[in-house]
Amino acid sequence: MLKTRTTSFLAPNHLPLRKLNFQTQKEHHQTLTEKLLSLIKQCKFKNLLKQIHTQMLINSIPKPNFLLSKIVELKDLAYASLVFNQLTKPNIYAFNVMLRGLAATWKKYDFCVELYYKLKSLGLKANNFTYTFLFIAYGNVWGSVHGKIGHCLVFKTGLDGDEYVNHSLITMYARCGEMGSARKVFDEMGDRGLVSWNSMISGYSKMDFAKEAIRLFMEMREEGFEPDEMTLVSVLGACEDLGDLGLGRWVDWFVLDKKMELNSYVGSALIDMYGKCGDLISARRVFDSMPNKDVVTWNAFITGCAQNGASNEAIVLFKEMREADPNPDKVTMIEVLSACSTLGALDLGKWVETHASERGLQHDVHVANVGERVIELFLEMELSNSGNYVISSKIYANMKRWDDCAKMRVLTRQCGVSKTPGCSWIDIGARVHEFHAGDSLHHHLVIIYHMLNEEMKREGYIPNTDCI
Repeated sequence: MLKTRTTSFLAPNHLPLRKLNFQTQKEHHQTLTEKLLSLIKQCKFKNLLKQIHTQMLINSIPKPNFLLSKIVELKDLAYASLVFNQLTKPNIYAFNVMLRGLAATWKKYDFCVELYYKLKSLGLKANNFTYTFLFIAYGNVWGSVHGKIGHCLVFKTGLDGDEYVNHSLITMYARCGEMGSARKVFDEMGDRGLVSWNSMISGYSKMDFAKEAIRLFMEMREEGFEPDEMTLVSVLGACEDLGDLGLGRWVDWFVLDKKMELNSYVGSALIDMYGKCGDLISARRVFDSMPNKDVVTWNAFITGCAQNGASNEAIVLFKEMREADPNPDKVTMIEVLSACSTLGALDLGKWVETHASERGLQHDVHVANVGERVIELFLEMELSNSGNYVISSKIYANMKRWDDCAKMRVLTRQCGVSKTPGCSWIDIGARVHEFHAGDSLHHHLVIIYHMLNEEMKREGYIPNTDCI
C-alpha cells in the first residue's frame, strides 16, 4: 500500500507569509518614497508640491529637507516657514536651506540673522554654508560691525580658508563700503579661485572704484584665469565709469571669440557700456544680435538713446517694446518721459502716464505736466544724485519756469548734495586720460590747453563769453 507524502506549499528556503507581506510592504514603501522624491525634484508648481506633500504625510514618508529645499526654490515663504516650524529637531541642513531662502530669495535679512541666533541657541554648529548666507544679511542691513563679529567666528571655527566664506566676506565688506577690509581678505587668501577674483572685481566696480577694478582684472588675466560672465559684467561697469571704450570693445570681442551666449546679463551690460560711452551704433548692433530681450535689455538701449540725445529713437524703441513680450517697468517710464520732455511731446507723455497708471506704476499719482513727472521720478530714484538735480533744473529752464529752475539749485544745497564736476576721458595709446572741470593737476595741462586753443583758432571758433 502506497503512502501519500504530505506536500508542503512553502519551499524550505521561502519566507513565512507574514514576513513576505512585510517585505513586500517595505519594498512598496521604498519604491513610493523614491517616486515621490523624484516628483519633488521635477516639480515646478506650488499646488502640485502640496499634493506630493500630502502623499508623504499619508504614507509616513518623513523627508522634510527635500521638501523644504524645493519650497524655497519655488519662493513660497509662508509654506516654507510652516514646514520648517513643524520640524521637532531641525538639523543644520534645514537651517541652511531656510537661511539661503531668507537671504538670497526673499531678502528678509533681519529674519535671516534672527534664525542664525536660533541655530546657535540650539547648540548646532554653523558651517561654511551658514556663514555664506549670514554675511549676505550683514552686508545688506546689519553693517560691518556685526560682519566683523561674524568674521571672528569664521577664524574661531577654522573656516577662514574656505573660498566661498571668503567670497561672502569680500562681498559683505564691499557692500558696507569697507574696500580696505575686503581687499585684506582677498590678499590673505592662499588659493584664490575665479569666484574670489570676481567678488573683489565686482566690489570695486559697484562701489565706484573703477580703476582698481580694471587693474585687478588685468592681474587676474596675468595669473592665467579666464573671465566668465560675472567678470565681464563687472569690467563693463568699470568701463562705463571710466569711459574706457577700448577695453569695452575688447570684452565685446572676447564674447564673440569664445562663442559665449549673448544673454540678458552680458548683452545688457554691453549695451549699457556702449550707451554710456556714446557709441549707439555698437549698442544697436549688440541689441539686434540678441535672440531674447527682456525688460533689462530694452531699458539699457532706451536709456542709452535718451541720454545721448536720440530721443526719437528712444520713443520708437518704446513702441517696439510694447509690441514685444516684456512689460515696461518704472525705469522704462522715466527714460521715455525724459525723451518726451526733451522733444516737447506732451501728448505722447500723457499717454505714457496713462500706460504706466494702468500697470500700477504710478501709485495713483496724477500730474498734468510731463516735465514735472520726470523730475518727480528722478528724485524718487536717487535723492542724493547731483545729476538728477541738474537735469531737473534744465527741464524747468526749457519750460521757461525760471523760478522753479532756481529753486532746484537751492534744493540741491539744502539737501547737502554737491555737484559732481564735469568729467571727460580721452583714450590715447591704450591709456585713458581723465579730465575734470576746473582741474589743474594734469601734468601736461599747459601743453594740452595750448594745442586746443590753436586747434580752435584753425577751426574758426570764437568763444561765447556772454554767460561768464
